Amino acid sequence: MIVAMHHHWTARAVGPHPAAPAPAEGARPAVLLRAEFTARAPVRSARLLVTALGVYELALNGAVVGDHVLAPGWTSYRHRHRYQTFDVTGLVREGRNAWGAHLADGWYRGLLGFNGGTRDIYGDRTGLLAELRVEYADGSADTVSTGDDWRWSPGPVLAAGLYEGEEYDARRERPRFSEPGFDDSAWRPVEVLEFDTAVLFPADSPPVRRVETVPPVAVTTSPTGRTILDFGQNLVGRLRIRVRGEAGRTVTLRHAEVLEDGDLCTRPLRHAHATDRYTLRGDPAGEEWEPRFTFHGFRYADVDGWPGELRPADVTAVVLHSDLRRTGWFACSDPSLNRLHENVVRGMRGNFVDVPTDCPQRDERLGWTGDVQVFAPTAAFLYDVQGFLRSWLRDLAADQRADERGVPPVFSPDIPVVTPVPIPPGNPPMAGWCDAAVIVPWVLYERYGDTGVLREQYPSMRAWVDAVDRIAGPGRVWGEGFQFGDWLDPAAPADDPGRSATSSTLVATAYFAHSARLLARTAEVLGDAEEATRRHALADAVRAAFRDRFHTGGGRLREETQTAYALALCFGLLTDDAERAEAGRRLAGLVAAGGHRIGTGFLGTPLVCDALTDTGHVDTAYRLLTQRACPSWLYQVDMGATTVWERWDSMLPDGRVNPGEMTSFNHYALGAVADWMHRTVAGLAPAAPGYRTLLVRPRPGGGLTWVRAELDTPYGRAETGWRTADGLLLVALLVPPGTTARVELPGRPAVEAGPGRHSFQVPFDTAPR
Repeated sequence: MIVAMHHHWTARAVGPHPAAPAPAEGARPAVLLRAEFTARAPVRSARLLVTALGVYELALNGAVVGDHVLAPGWTSYRHRHRYQTFDVTGLVREGRNAWGAHLADGWYRGLLGFNGGTRDIYGDRTGLLAELRVEYADGSADTVSTGDDWRWSPGPVLAAGLYEGEEYDARRERPRFSEPGFDDSAWRPVEVLEFDTAVLFPADSPPVRRVETVPPVAVTTSPTGRTILDFGQNLVGRLRIRVRGEAGRTVTLRHAEVLEDGDLCTRPLRHAHATDRYTLRGDPAGEEWEPRFTFHGFRYADVDGWPGELRPADVTAVVLHSDLRRTGWFACSDPSLNRLHENVVRGMRGNFVDVPTDCPQRDERLGWTGDVQVFAPTAAFLYDVQGFLRSWLRDLAADQRADERGVPPVFSPDIPVVTPVPIPPGNPPMAGWCDAAVIVPWVLYERYGDTGVLREQYPSMRAWVDAVDRIAGPGRVWGEGFQFGDWLDPAAPADDPGRSATSSTLVATAYFAHSARLLARTAEVLGDAEEATRRHALADAVRAAFRDRFHTGGGRLREETQTAYALALCFGLLTDDAERAEAGRRLAGLVAAGGHRIGTGFLGTPLVCDALTDTGHVDTAYRLLTQRACPSWLYQVDMGATTVWERWDSMLPDGRVNPGEMTSFNHYALGAVADWMHRTVAGLAPAAPGYRTLLVRPRPGGGLTWVRAELDTPYGRAETGWRTADGLLLVALLVPPGTTARVELPGRPAVEAGPGRHSFQVPFDTAPR
């Protein structure tokens, strides 16, 4: 792809006129747009710039341009509206040419949010904006653009919505509408729309693509006589069907993540219908169809209206996500932990669909800040998310600038919603969620060595810490009123997900101290010494306030919860060695008293294993990780999960689905433990930004006999691996060029290793300590 910068647009946005009729409710139709142009000489090169108010698929002379899905994707459109650039030299020919597009609502005008959702958030009209620069062999050039010479028509997509699904009538296809000579005399003139091109920017993150196809593993008949396809995994995408039958027959495809009593369990989808319909044109040679403008999160599909016998080869699942490069791998001797790790990977893929969403299936799919805040370290190991998250942070900062207090939204792109929980009106400051403005840039710096992201996000980081400082006031303690807090604590009732054993004031004040400290470190990296001094003083003051309010002395906290101790230990709020040791003992005791079952929600879960490990209780951390009783990570695995769940018990032990309003089977937040698996179980961590120095500090345990991890760092491939044999710990290491590794093995002084392969062995007792 060609990247264009600071382009001066001559194109105008065009859409249907009069506006395509909209149903009173339900998804709205997509439309077709087309025009012709003449290339007056042999073509040397042709470059296309294109975006939409909505989502588009564009074709030139009958060939679809690019392989992007749901383009231009979702950004904070009022501030940043992405466009794509394509080299189309091979598609433009001398003489007569044509181009045409399908245009649908997408995120721009479609239904978004929960409790019924909201339409027309960014505008009430869809439009296409495209510009084609053709350079000729003689050195001259022409630019052709969308304008008032374009025409439009209703098309075969009768309805398309991200939540609702797509309805397609193949009898209304216009297969040659993007080719020259097509008769569009019955089509209508377009309307030129008002659109400020100043918000346009060239694509700065990978597009959504079709990345995999998955065949069904079973075709069964449910107890109620429904035909059910099982794809063997919870995935995100849509179905591609190959069907032969009479014209006018409609095949209906419904999607869900789980079955209950043998049929689709659609209750967790809330208001998302997740239903696609295809009406056959009656081609005796057969027909193939895949929706263009929707996606679903599902493992199972219910197929109705199929002509004749449905064979497994007739339907394929097409997996969609942002086309990120895989960079990190983990494997060990425990198949259940391998399955857990695979579930984390699959959950990330399904939720990185242009924005880092909370879940991909129900009427939500929003860029929740708290979820990606806790998961960013895991994400940065598994995939190259530098561009993806940097683009998302730009949206977050743009949305934050729109708030006069400097408070980031709890999801970005920010949209108005009617929430199912009692969030105060406006843009309420939420600890752990809004802190993504500080923590995610720091993670990108830590994992990629990217000072540019710190410099770019610095105003956003400062604005949030300043906002909390004002809210907390001179007491430095905050979090009163509604907070998400340690969301979905396993003890929270099904109908009250925010009722946590850990107070919101403890959580919020701990995060205040943490963000202030990271801001101070950011100022140091950027050479802003005065700001660094000021922010370190603030972090110290908040830590003192935390201790005054929540610390009873000697390392004990007033709130005896796993999350409280994990936050205090991991955020440096207990600095005396004796205090930290006692806090670690208290935490390990709480875990043991709970039967080594997890006792943390979204914010405590990423930290609890580190807090145990750092205070000498690595075996307790392993017992948490390998616990199989509910609530635990491996409980989900044993219940057949193929992605990480939103709740520890999204499915109850009896196989029923949790009755809670929020019951997703594909949420990545609780999968943030994979970062501990990478850094501590495998022993592959950054000791300096961008892995310029590796920290190789494996901590064997959990009955594991071998572990290995690989990571493509900015300097090249790093590998760690260990196994136990005959009372020895045998460690193998690959250090990338231009880097060093600090190797810390149990019972031995640290040593330094340069680039290349190394092996070590130390005596090791595999008995739990």
